[in-house]
Amino acid sequence: MSQRPDGLAAYIAVTAAYWAFMLTDGALRMLVLLHFHTLGFSPVQLAYLFVLYEIAGVVTNLSAGWIAARFGLTSTLYAGLGLQVLALIALAQLDPAWAVGLSVVYVMLVQGASGVAKDLAKMSSKSAVKLLAPKEGGGLFRWVALLTGSKNAVKGFGFLLGAAALALFGFAPSVIGMAIILAFILAVIVWRMPSGLPAGRKDAMFREVFSKNRNINWLSAARVCLFGARDVWFVVGIPIYFYAVLSDGSEAGNRAAFFMIGTFMAIWIILYGVVQASAPRLLRARSRADHEIVALARHWVAALFVVPALLAVMLAVAGEPVAWMTVTLVLGLLVFGALFAVNSSLHSYLILAFTNEERVTMDVGFYYMANAAGRLIGTVLSGLSYQMGGVALCLGVAAVMIAFSWGATLKLTPESEGAFEKP
Repeated sequence: MSQRPDGLAAYIAVTAAYWAFMLTDGALRMLVLLHFHTLGFSPVQLAYLFVLYEIAGVVTNLSAGWIAARFGLTSTLYAGLGLQVLALIALAQLDPAWAVGLSVVYVMLVQGASGVAKDLAKMSSKSAVKLLAPKEGGGLFRWVALLTGSKNAVKGFGFLLGAAALALFGFAPSVIGMAIILAFILAVIVWRMPSGLPAGRKDAMFREVFSKNRNINWLSAARVCLFGARDVWFVVGIPIYFYAVLSDGSEAGNRAAFFMIGTFMAIWIILYGVVQASAPRLLRARSRADHEIVALARHWVAALFVVPALLAVMLAVAGEPVAWMTVTLVLGLLVFGALFAVNSSLHSYLILAFTNEERVTMDVGFYYMANAAGRLIGTVLSGLSYQMGGVALCLGVAAVMIAFSWGATLKLTPESEGAFEKP
């Protein structure tokens, strides 16, 4: 069975829209984090700025699958891009003269709208792959890996763009510039979007979003822990740690620190994206049986556990930051990124393999609800862990969460009837 007519053109259009969104999403995260850190926000307050963003992701993904099933994937994709433009415009209205409490609440609300936007776009793009990808020759794994990997590489450039724009142009001009660019891209996508995506069905019921497939439920649990393990050090811990190590407190020192932090975050995300896109070839997925793919998911998450565990011990023993420790930490986190990318790619394939075309938007929405829940837990724990025990505690908590993710993968049963949809 080949892809639907106009399937490749629709896939390219969806991917382009997703790229545009994730470029601004990565840039916005760095702008908000670094800008408010320089205003004196504590690690916990910085984490609060992203909490509603992640809560919105949980709620949005739970409902977006039903919305897409009822109104069509293009509707949710356009809604996500449009809402992000409005969120960027609103964020640019932030007044530095406002009290800290008011600023936190305002940014939380705007970030919440941005979280809704992101997950509408993500769910639409990932679901489209299931419907458009060729069924033979490992096409599903290749297409989903390419979409997800390229998205993360683009988001990595967004981190660098955000840090550079903050240093060169300031907060408000950078945010307005991104809003203008994204609005232009949205207009082009609406104008040029080809046919190929379903229009939706009016009889779709909201209760259908809760999956009865035990594999999807256990995979979602593994996803919660996997992404919580990343964000517990990624969101607040590492950027603030590097800022403390790299900045001397002067304006020039702050700018240099912004560039170096943005560069590291960009390299990490780009490496993550490149490895993720290459995962089908690295794992020889074309020749793997279904049960072998599930076994790989267990093996790779076990390997991932080792990295944060060793780094946490190293930092706890070393105490005060020194040059060799910072270099080792950077290299260790890059290894973490490569291993994490393989795990994420395996999960992204398995969710589409476990579902079927009739339930794809709902199962993908439920799965990415779990993804957002993991990011929410990781975001909260990132600020708390860094404030209580520094980056060493962040990485120790990450190791524990990865162990839980491994336990959830043990519950996957590809041998059971109906575990995978067959072409």
